[in-house]
Amino acid sequence: MPRMPAPDPLSTASHAASNTASNATLSYEQAGVRYDVIDPLKVAAQRAAAATAQHLAGHGFAEVAASRGESAYVVDVGPFHLASIVECLGSKVLVADAMKALTGRSYYACIAQDTIAMAINDLVTVGATPLVVQAYWAAGGSEWFEDRERAEALVAGWRAACDHCRVAWGGGETPALAGIVESGRIDLAASCTGIVQPKERLSLGERLGHGDAIVLLASSGIHANGLSLARKLAERLPRGYLTEVAPGLDYGEALLAPTTLYSPVTEALWAAGIRVHYAANITGHGWRKLLRHPGRFTYRVHTVPPVPPVLAFIAREAGHDATEAYGTLNMGAGFALFVPAEQAEKAVTVAERCGVPAWAAGAVEAGPKRLIVEPLGVTFDADALSLR
Repeated sequence: MPRMPAPDPLSTASHAASNTASNATLSYEQAGVRYDVIDPLKVAAQRAAAATAQHLAGHGFAEVAASRGESAYVVDVGPFHLASIVECLGSKVLVADAMKALTGRSYYACIAQDTIAMAINDLVTVGATPLVVQAYWAAGGSEWFEDRERAEALVAGWRAACDHCRVAWGGGETPALAGIVESGRIDLAASCTGIVQPKERLSLGERLGHGDAIVLLASSGIHANGLSLARKLAERLPRGYLTEVAPGLDYGEALLAPTTLYSPVTEALWAAGIRVHYAANITGHGWRKLLRHPGRFTYRVHTVPPVPPVLAFIAREAGHDATEAYGTLNMGAGFALFVPAEQAEKAVTVAERCGVPAWAAGAVEAGPKRLIVEPLGVTFDADALSLR
C-alpha cells in the first residue's frame, strides 16, 4: 500500500511573515535566474564537447556516449569506468556572510559541505564511487584569508565532508582574483573523480523501464539551489534573514542547513544488492529533474515527502503555487532513485539506516514523457526540462 501523502504545505502552513513588505509574486526569473537563456548555452556546449570525444581513442579509451547530458561524464578505461564532475556552489556564501554580520557566527564549515555535495551528489547518479575531491577557492583578494576563524572553518568542514564520503582531498587552487571576484567575497567550487566498478554498476538509465519504482530521498532544506530566489525574498521580509520561519528557527539559519551528502546511501544500496536503474540529483529545476532521462516514460508520484519549513516558507512568501514551487525547489526531496519495484521498500530501509529518510513515492509507467504529482494535482510535460 502506498504511504499517505503529506499535507500540502502551500495551503496549510501558517503565515509566519504576514507583514512581508510586498505580497507580489517573486519568481526565480525575477531573482535573476533565467533557464531559458542558460539552458541553450548548456546544450550548445554539450554538442561542442561531444566532438572532442574522439581524442580519447588516441589513449586507448572511449567515452560512454550515454553519459552526455547526464550529471557526470563517464569514460571507459577498460576494466572499469571513470566518472568526473565539476560544480560551483553559487551564491549561498552570500547568505553565510550576511548571517556572520548579524550573528557573529561562522557558517563556513556548512558551506564547505554544500560545495562538496554539489559535486558528489551529481557524481553518484551514474553509479560511481567517489574517490578524489579537488577544491577551487577563488577569493576577491588575499585579505579574505585573514579571517582565521572563517578560513579554518572552511578547511575543517571540507575535511569533515571528505571523511563522511570516504574520499581523498587531492588538492586545489586558492587564487586571489581582485577585480574579478568582489572584495571580501569568495567563489567556491569542487571537482570530483570516481570509479564505476564493476562496470555493471553504471546507472545511465539503459535498464529503466515501466514498472520501476521511484524512491525519493529527503533533503535537509534548500541545499544549494534556489539561493538567488531566497536572497531576493530576504530583502522584503520584515526582519530579513532574522525573520522566523518556524518556532526558534530564523530564515538565514534555515537556509544554511548543510546539503545532504548522498554517497553513503548509494554505496550502501550497492552493498545491499539493490540495482539502481537510474538516479537524479534534484537541484536546479526542482522536481522537473525527474524528467532527466531521455526516454519516453510517465513518472507518477503518489507520495509527497514532508516539506522542510524553510521551503514551505519560501514558496508561501514568494507567492508560488505548487507548480512553481516544485518546478523550482527540491521541496523536501533531494535525490531520486529509480529501482526495480520489488526492491523499493528495501531501498527505503537502507537509506533510513544511513540516516536519510526515504519514501517509495511512485512508479514509472509506459506513456508520454511527463511527471504527474498526484497529491498536488501538478503535471510537468516533456518540454518542462530541456538539458540536451
